[in-house]
Amino acid sequence: QGQLVESGGGSVEAGGSLRLSCAASGVSFSRFCLAWFRQAPGKERERVARIRADGMAYYEDSVKDRFTISKDNAETILYLQMKSLKPEDSAVYYCAADPGLACPAYVSGWLYWGQGTQVTVSS
Repeated sequence: QGQLVESGGGSVEAGGSLRLSCAASGVSFSRFCLAWFRQAPGKERERVARIRADGMAYYEDSVKDRFTISKDNAETILYLQMKSLKPEDSAVYYCAADPGLACPAYVSGWLYWGQGTQVTVSS
């Protein structure tokens, strides 16, 4: 049974930076696809970035060149470095994990989820 726990959220001004962490247990980073999602009030949960078991990373256009997803396989910690933050980045951020090389295409396809961490960016 996998468990994911996010941390690192907070309040920052526009243009600032934050680093989110997701500590995992029961999840082998060498065999799982990992991702960060976010959900703003009144909006659907959306994927932000994902990293495959082989280390290949992919980003949504809205965060490309501003966010960096990375992982520590040995410590089983997933990271999301966020810079040049904008007010529209404000949301609850979740990490997710699913076994296999291919990452699920839909939100409902992910097996494990964290409880979320709030990120608030003020203008």
